[in-house]
Amino acid sequence: MVKYSKEKHKKKHHHHRHRDKKDSGHRSKSRSSRESRSSSQSTDQDEYCEKSRERISTGEKTMAQIENEREKLRLEKKKQRALVKTIETPQEKRLRRLAKKTEKERRRKSELGWGEEHMDMNNTNNPFGDDKLLENFVWVKKLERQGYTNLPVAQLNNITKQRVEENKSELEKLKRQRLERERQKEEMDKEKEFLQRLKEADYYREWEKQEDSFHFNQVKLRSNIRIFDGRAKPIDLLARYISEEDDKDLSVEIHEPSTYLNGLSIRDLEDLLADIRVYTELEIQSQRQYDKQYWFDITLITEDELQKLKKLQNNLLNDVGDRREGINQAVVTDVNETFKNKTHQQLEQLEERIKSKIEKEKEIDIGYWESLLVQLQAHMARARLKDRHQFNLRKKLRQIKDEQGIFAVPQQPSSSPLFPSTVVVQLKKEKDTNGNDDDDDNEEEQVETEQSQDNNEEETKCIKDYESGRYSPQLLTQADLNLEQYIDDELVDKDKLERQRQEVRKTGSIKPDVEDAFEKFARDMGSLTVDDTSINGVVPLDIQYLWSDKYRPRKPRFFNKVHTGYDWNQYNKKHYDTDNPPPKTVQGYKFNIFYPDLIDKTKTPSYNLTICEDNRDFGILKFHAGPPYEDIAFKIVSKEWDYSYKHGFRCQFQNGMFQLWFHFRKWKYRR
Repeated sequence: MVKYSKEKHKKKHHHHRHRDKKDSGHRSKSRSSRESRSSSQSTDQDEYCEKSRERISTGEKTMAQIENEREKLRLEKKKQRALVKTIETPQEKRLRRLAKKTEKERRRKSELGWGEEHMDMNNTNNPFGDDKLLENFVWVKKLERQGYTNLPVAQLNNITKQRVEENKSELEKLKRQRLERERQKEEMDKEKEFLQRLKEADYYREWEKQEDSFHFNQVKLRSNIRIFDGRAKPIDLLARYISEEDDKDLSVEIHEPSTYLNGLSIRDLEDLLADIRVYTELEIQSQRQYDKQYWFDITLITEDELQKLKKLQNNLLNDVGDRREGINQAVVTDVNETFKNKTHQQLEQLEERIKSKIEKEKEIDIGYWESLLVQLQAHMARARLKDRHQFNLRKKLRQIKDEQGIFAVPQQPSSSPLFPSTVVVQLKKEKDTNGNDDDDDNEEEQVETEQSQDNNEEETKCIKDYESGRYSPQLLTQADLNLEQYIDDELVDKDKLERQRQEVRKTGSIKPDVEDAFEKFARDMGSLTVDDTSINGVVPLDIQYLWSDKYRPRKPRFFNKVHTGYDWNQYNKKHYDTDNPPPKTVQGYKFNIFYPDLIDKTKTPSYNLTICEDNRDFGILKFHAGPPYEDIAFKIVSKEWDYSYKHGFRCQFQNGMFQLWFHFRKWKYRR
């Protein structure tokens, strides 16, 4: 038995060696045949290309000839394939059939709607672990419900294929929608970024404005400090003059602004020109009301004074400098006197005549007239400042009269008034002394006309009041009196003063009056902020007091505030931000009720809260103190109060003032 197995093993081994030799020989033959086949295939392809070119190059052919040629080509291809099959090796045959099978399977999968990423999957190689992946799944229950059980397989495959196509189109549609959403989101992000840049640009622009305003305010502050310390510079006085024009202060600046330049040296005038440039630049940058004409006139006058001092310093009055300017020293004094007593309108007319003379006449000294025109500009600036100063004086005088209630006295039917106004008398004196000044005469006549009109109106009003009987006492009823105004009796006031004196003798000090305490408290509370609003609406109460026959009921004074703010709960944090905050809500109240004249001061005022029946979100908070004060009520939001003193709760009665401060409780939810 063992011998038989050994012989069998030897035969098997010999058979394998013989097959290996045969396979090696067959491989060598197949290699040579493959080379010959490749060469033959290349020659066949060249012949095929030449034939196709010949066919294309031929002219028009009939359909029968075309069909014959196609048939010949098909037969030639078939022969070539058959020839290839005869000379191919078994291994090449297996590879060819496997490739054909793979291509067929790929076409079948593509017809079923498989994607390119799923083409390489099979029953053994797939991420789903499905050993029946290539088999069509048949949902029997669904087919029974839809009534497709009796349909043939081909029709079911068509239905499945159609459904797959619909799913693919739906996926493509969803993909396009997703891409569109991403594109829109990207555009929105770009728009938000652009708006954010604009917002930041506005913020920095506003910041620059605030910085310029800060520097301008610092300049004004330094100027005020120098003026207060008595070391004011000329620019400080000039800036204060222009700022006091629009100010409501009734203080009057007597001197003209050009007088501040008197006594300045060359260095001072140069520093003043530099200060004017800096001040005007800061005023323009801070976007304040910039008076261009005022600073232009001041600059002209300063440059003129500086030029005069430089000429005096260099001792060039009779030298080249005068010849360059075209004005001889003998004529300078006369020119200045000519310009000095002229009004602004007269100087403008003179300027027009000089310009026309320079343009039209030829045989004149151009240098003289041009230098004269330059000096004329400085005199015109002085005239404008003088007119401006006179206008400011008249305006301040009118404000002082309005403030002090000074009215003109009515005149008699004759031309002379009963009590001549000192202003009119002064103007008349100035008119007599300065009869040559036409502008002053016009101003005096205008003032006299205005005062005569005021006197006539006052006289007419007095006559009407006398005829209507208003000089007799008018009978007043109790309804015409203000019940909240009280007039202290002389004896009561004297007793109160004596009690205060005795208290000072005992304690060395006097307690502040409750009225003063309330006013001081109202000032300390300050004005309303952004988060505070006032509550002045009092709910009317129809109550008949038992002590009303003994004391006159009065309403107490009060000073109340409502505190509002943002409630940053989870919902508001999600839907709002600091740029777009949520609506403000009421977060607390501050009630300050004033009871200075309580009959029983040992009894503390009280309060109670009643929920409104028509709307339970609100309540009526009523304060009760006792005679002689009525109960007072306010409508507030009905929420739970926070009675913690750490959170601002206060309920006290001190110095005749009852204070009730509270905030609403904030609820915090925890998981």
